[in-house]
Amino acid sequence: MSITIKDIARMANVSMTTVSKIINSKDKEISQATRERVNQIIREHNYTPNKIAQSMITKKTKTIGLVIPDVRNPFFTELARGAEDVANEHGYSVIFCNSDDNMQKEVTYINMLVEKMVDGILLAPAATREEKIESEINIRLPIITMDREAAIQGIKGHVKIDNIKGAYDAVHYLVGLGHEEIVLFSGPVNNQTSMDRLEGYRKALEDNGLKFREDRWFAGDFKGKWTAEVVRSLMRDSVSFTALFCANDLIAIEAIKELQKCGIRIPEQVSVVGFDDIPFSSMVSPELTTVRQPSYEIGAKAAEMLVGHLKKSGKLPSPITLMPELTIRDSTRAILRSGGG
Repeated sequence: MSITIKDIARMANVSMTTVSKIINSKDKEISQATRERVNQIIREHNYTPNKIAQSMITKKTKTIGLVIPDVRNPFFTELARGAEDVANEHGYSVIFCNSDDNMQKEVTYINMLVEKMVDGILLAPAATREEKIESEINIRLPIITMDREAAIQGIKGHVKIDNIKGAYDAVHYLVGLGHEEIVLFSGPVNNQTSMDRLEGYRKALEDNGLKFREDRWFAGDFKGKWTAEVVRSLMRDSVSFTALFCANDLIAIEAIKELQKCGIRIPEQVSVVGFDDIPFSSMVSPELTTVRQPSYEIGAKAAEMLVGHLKKSGKLPSPITLMPELTIRDSTRAILRSGGG
């Protein structure tokens, strides 16, 4: 038969409050001798705290919800790992949810996490947002968003990268290689991350004396399967371009595959740049030039932010913007101004 806190208190000749404080590491004012006596009894009897009973008393479950849009995307897998590692370091368990980039599913999971009485939520929002749905969500739990932004009430902080700078650096680099006809494959048009990368692309062109052209911009989802048809249409219509900037690596990898099927040599005829620097980007042939996001750090910083807020429950944390880094590999090369796609 398992023992209770009451039994431990009786055997150690202390109060139940003292035992509870020792179990929950709130025992700074308790003597070393008393702590050792209580812990010895706990070890001898293999006592395991009743987490449900504890949560009913403390109103805390030491559990965090983690919602990401696509577990198959290595960027979010690494982000989730960073969040989970930091949460565990602080004694929090993590309930993991995958929204499949679907906002309705995202809302369902958030409501489920509230019912599970998690202490807070780490949310990488679905790419496509619906304003009406967001305006109706009112979550009392603290939420920290990662990578993408959302308009859900209850958000206490945000961790992202400077997407404008990342896109700007990529396109500026391509222009420096002599590319003037640069096609953009972006994410959804109603997604702030996509729009920030579009802005960086556009600004880099304009700062280098090149004109932004609507017919060189193609938008889709972040999974990239749609790019094959766009590449085929560019080939079919004999559209002239020498470089392709993609809003993430999955899009870039799909584009490279289709360009090669069309007989286009990468990078001799077309240079390709991605965004994220997922592990696959250095495994494709040619290895992908891309904008590296510190995905693990994004998740880790977000978890630190949430845990800090839960412990202090006071001033809102300041948003964190991390810097991207252009990683140059084999999918890009310099051309002559007279080169064509």
